[in-house]
Parts: sequence; structure tokens; C-alpha cells
Amino acid sequence: MAQALGEDLAQPGELQDDSSSLGSDSELSGPGPYRQADRYGFIGGSAAEPGPGHPPADLIRQREMKWVEMTSHWEKTMSRRYKKVKMQCRKGIPSALRARCWPLLCGAHVCQKNSPGTYQNLAEAPGDPQWMETIGRDLHRQFPLHEMQQGLLQVLKAYTLYRPEQGYCQAQGPVAAVLLMHLPPEEAFWCLVQICEVYLPGYYGPHMEAVRLDAEVFMALLRRLLPRVHKHLQKVGVGPLLYLPEWFLCLFARSLPFPTVLRVWDAFLSEGVKVLFRVGLTLVRLALGTTEQRLACPGLLETLGALRSIPPAQLQEEVFMPQVHGVALSEQDLQREIKAQLAQLPASASEPPPRPQARLPGAPAIFEAQQLAGTRGSPRPEVPRIVVQPPEEPRPPRRKPQTRGKTFHGLLTRSRGPPIESPTRSHRSSTSFLDTRF
Repeated sequence: MAQALGEDLAQPGELQDDSSSLGSDSELSGPGPYRQADRYGFIGGSAAEPGPGHPPADLIRQREMKWVEMTSHWEKTMSRRYKKVKMQCRKGIPSALRARCWPLLCGAHVCQKNSPGTYQNLAEAPGDPQWMETIGRDLHRQFPLHEMQQGLLQVLKAYTLYRPEQGYCQAQGPVAAVLLMHLPPEEAFWCLVQICEVYLPGYYGPHMEAVRLDAEVFMALLRRLLPRVHKHLQKVGVGPLLYLPEWFLCLFARSLPFPTVLRVWDAFLSEGVKVLFRVGLTLVRLALGTTEQRLACPGLLETLGALRSIPPAQLQEEVFMPQVHGVALSEQDLQREIKAQLAQLPASASEPPPRPQARLPGAPAIFEAQQLAGTRGSPRPEVPRIVVQPPEEPRPPRRKPQTRGKTFHGLLTRSRGPPIESPTRSHRSSTSFLDTRF
């Protein structure tokens, strides 16, 4: 792990050319007289026309052509030129190509290809009445002034039928909504499946075990990288579960300007959960990184208010994203801290924890899972999920992609914490700690 840097969490200058989402903040000021949608689909939004910092047309076309070339030979690109893909994602995927690139990055295209007709059957099937009632109550919260509203209910219902043992989590609404802003319902559904089961396993289940574990990991990273901020948060009693679930569960869809959200998602789908930690650390530093900021927050309420009221100018994509990518947190650092936190769980658990679950932290490992899903020939693609018991029959050996000497990140094994008492299914949404945020 990088040495404790105090207030110097970010390393500016790592990425200079970092403007490509081609838009400005699209916070809503109310529907316009003709209910026109801006370039992101928001009715009455303010991003209908490019702002003064809009890149020149030649630069936009150049970036689009790079992505067209990379996606035309996707398997070869990911196996041999992943670093180039990662850097292009950090610069931002051109708006015109996100619908093409996001399913490729997360492997949704493999799931959809291996399961023809699955989404259509799920969309036409009647949903569980209790879940349908809960989803219906939450719909007005998920970008109510966006034109994709009508497809949101079907995608969320389809997931409750696809994974009835997990059902619906309130935080899946904003995630599905952002996907539907860029993708047709079927592709958005499979991207949601990949996010819930490959990128963030254990986040949206009844107990949210992985969220609780990652909150401890985040606090440990704060102690190393921002020791004075960590000390302040402990002093005023602000634990990570008071602010981190809204950030991580919703993938910052409710916490950042929308163009910045898209840039975060571009990097997240390429690099994995590490990006969420980097964004969270950057937000905490911006809110409480100076002595003056901490002195202005003597208590819990003031500190939480500071975390939720960072000046919008500091969150604009061109300013914010270079700081995120400059955070001194590597994949190895994150894995080491996760394992350290896991080592502490059995000592405090009243009973032995369940068997480990697979966690795929980065895109190379995710790509390996995509390749395996495409070769097993099962009617529904196998994706890494929380494993409670070992399979009865041995799985076929993994086939490694051609990497020309480059290695992919291995699977990160992580155990679930002890189960806690969960509310009944019909009341899970209303009693979630997310209700205090939305």
C-alpha cells in the first residue's frame, strides 16, 4: 500500500486529456414548456446543446473511430490490448458509442447471446405482486423527468423473476435507470445482471454482506490514505454505513452530476470495483480534506452535510475524474486490504461464516468469465455468484484467453459475514437504510 499521504490522496497530472462525455451538468430545473429532452434524455434538462468546453468535431470523430476499431475485434482487443481499453475508458467513451461499448465491457452481450428469448419471457410473465407493489412505489424516485421511465418497471420485474431468491433491492432502480438511458430494455437487463452478479456480488441480496465488508475496507483505506480525515470521522461518529451505501449501491448515480456519473461508469465497467473506492476517497477528500473544512463540521450532522454538499464545480467531469484516477490505490492494495478485513471476521462471528464467494475486481478477470460463459454451452450463462456450498460435480477446467505473456487478475476470494436478521420480503425496501438518503 502506498504510504499514508495525509491530505495528498490524489496524484494530479496522471491524465491530462480527460474530456469526452461531451456534455455539462444535467441537473434538472423543471420540465420545459415543450418537454424537450436534452442529449442525455432528461426532459427539460440543461444539456441539450454542447457547452463552451465541447471538444471539436475532429477530436470527437477521432475518438469514435478508435472505439469502432476496438469493438470490431473485441476479443482480440481485450486479450491483447486491455491497457489501451482501460485508458480510453478513463478518457471517456464517446456518447454515441456507449450503447455499443457498455454491454461489451461487462459481458452482457455474451449473456444475451446465450439466452435468446429469456428476457422476453421474463418481461411477459406476471411478476410477484409484492415485488411489483414495491417497485411501483419506487418508480417516481428514479429520474422521474426522464423519457425512459416506461421501461424501468419491466427491467426490474424481470430481474426479480430471474433471481427470485434475491428479489428487488431499492438501489437497483437508479442503476437500471442509467442503463435504460443508453440501452434497449433487453440489453439493459443483461447489463444489470452482470453488475449485480459479476461486479458487485452480495451487494443487492437481503443481507448486503459485501456492502458491509466494503464499508470496513473503505474505512481502513481512509485510515491509511487520509489519516486526519479518518480521525475526524471517528471523533464525530460518522461511520461509513451512513454515507457509503448510497454511493456504492447506486454507483454514484444520485451523488454526482450526470456527465460525471457516465465517466465513472465508463471506468467502473472497465476496471471494476476499485473505481468505486477511488471515487469515494476523492469525495471524502474534497469534503473534509482541509483543516478549515473539518473545523466547520464539529458534529455528525455537519459532517454528513459536507459529504453531500460538495460544490458542483469541483464535481465536473474535467476537474473530478483526473483526481479519481490519480488516487494512490492499486488493485493489489485493495485485495490486500480486503483480505485483511476478512481475516478479522471469524474472530467476531458467533458461528463459522459460509464458504467464500467469488469476486471479480477487474475487467481482465471479467473478460475471462465472459469467455468461459461463451464456451460452456449452458442454456443460461453461468456467472460468478455467492457460493454457499461447493458444487456436487467438478466444473470443466478454465480455458485461459490468449494474452501474449500478459496475465489476468485472479479471482479474489472473499467470505461473507455472519447473516443478520432481515425484514420480510414485502418490507425490505421501506426499512432499508437507503430510505434516509433518497
